[in-house]
Amino acid sequence: MHSFDSDLFQNRDPWEAKGFIVPSYDRDALIRRTGADPLWLHFGAGNIFRAFIARIQDDLLEKGLADRGIIVAETYDPEIIDAVYTPFDNLFISADLSPDGDVRFRIPGSVTESVPVDAERPGGLMRLREIAARPSLSIISLTVTEKGYTLWAGDGSPLPDVARDMAAGPGSVQHLIGILCTLLFERYEKGGRPIAVVSMDNMRHNGLILRDSVTAIARSWVESGLTDPGFLDYLTDESRVSFPWSMIDKITPRPSDEVFSLLTDFGIDGMAPVITGRGTYIAPFVNAEIPGYLVLEDSFPNGRPPLHAVGVYFGDRETVERAERMKVCSCLNPLHTALAVFGCLLGFTRISDEMKDPLLAGLVRRIGYSEGLPVVSDPGILRPEEFLREVIEERLPNPHIPDAPQRIATDTSQKIPIRFGETILAYVRSDTRNASDLIFIPLTIAAWIRYLLGIDDSGLPMERSADPRLPRLTELLRDIEFPRPESVGNRLRPILSDPSLFIIDLYECGLGEKIENMFSEMLHGPGAVRAVLEKYLKS
Repeated sequence: MHSFDSDLFQNRDPWEAKGFIVPSYDRDALIRRTGADPLWLHFGAGNIFRAFIARIQDDLLEKGLADRGIIVAETYDPEIIDAVYTPFDNLFISADLSPDGDVRFRIPGSVTESVPVDAERPGGLMRLREIAARPSLSIISLTVTEKGYTLWAGDGSPLPDVARDMAAGPGSVQHLIGILCTLLFERYEKGGRPIAVVSMDNMRHNGLILRDSVTAIARSWVESGLTDPGFLDYLTDESRVSFPWSMIDKITPRPSDEVFSLLTDFGIDGMAPVITGRGTYIAPFVNAEIPGYLVLEDSFPNGRPPLHAVGVYFGDRETVERAERMKVCSCLNPLHTALAVFGCLLGFTRISDEMKDPLLAGLVRRIGYSEGLPVVSDPGILRPEEFLREVIEERLPNPHIPDAPQRIATDTSQKIPIRFGETILAYVRSDTRNASDLIFIPLTIAAWIRYLLGIDDSGLPMERSADPRLPRLTELLRDIEFPRPESVGNRLRPILSDPSLFIIDLYECGLGEKIENMFSEMLHGPGAVRAVLEKYLKS
């Protein structure tokens, strides 16, 4: 068993003998049908797509509930297609990592075509325009991270690629949103064919953000006379073009050394991870936790596959927003951030190892159960208590998910407003609860500021993860010295009173001084962070 490509369908026995699940459907016929009458085009060929989105469609194919696959396009890093799609006939190995150490291997066959798109390969955009013009196309989805939607520089001017796309008009585009706008213009010119454009990225109000980005470029084209005004009317008519909101949740870390070793032991060649020229770390296999949640606003004007039959939740926009708030503000993301900043300070390199530490495990329980759940946004389709239990007892402790606090600590200043600010605001607005009574959310904020000093709990220099506000925050903290709590003075006020960081001024809700005191306690010397954590957990 050495060759990993479409030839494996001619000799399935060795793979199945090793426990691999191999597609039972006729993949050659699937490729032909999808190429002729595509149903689903996806942007973003990375791990979350392969481990989750492609697997969902593969489930439908196995159940006989679908007859077409997914075409994937990559605009940010087309080298991904060259490295892990094309050499393997668009197949990949998906490894499910269970907490008990069991690894279950599967080879999804749902990806029928992969399209690299960049300035050096104009044929990619031409192919996408052909796909977009087909009446059968029902879904264009995206997993491209928040940065993929960004059009504007800090001064409010369009980014260079965006400015170029705005000036050039349809067909001569480089930015992802410009490409997407061109594809929608293709459908508009074919009689205004309906389509759902679905952001599946992990950000609040993702459908709204995507719609606003697309219409911004389209409006510039209309105003410049590059397209007629009817194009903008088409984009803003939800009966023809919808931008459903979604909530997605699945941990898909970088390729695991353990999984690579297992595949090598099986005698499978070519599985080594690669680092592309743009710094993407990816492999012909993808590994992920088993749980996964996708909640979609049910707004698909050209129809959709029966995704509800394979575990996808559907509801109205309010339901999706509540599900997203439950995860991001209460039951998962705040816990991740707490483990990230404390884990970095305390010298951990794996989230799962942190959950073996009674203090850190106790911290996330207090944040989740004591402070998050009382003001949780209940989506109705998912039980917050059960979701939180699974996160704390099964997902975070999974030793086979190679996720690091250093990765999660990236861009923390961008995450804190939602992960903690929203919960604080819910307490402020409550008639029965007081924000000043919170302990473990302010403790985590204090730990984050302590982390920003770049000195770990042993008193040694510590590398901080990338964050766009790191230079400014470092400047505000420059006069605070370790281990001199008396050097704190009034120096945290510009940070803790900043609504762009916490949604509200934390002094106005009784938390500013509390966080100052917690932070000062963490400056008493080596071991102070752990001592302060233990103190508050025992109080």
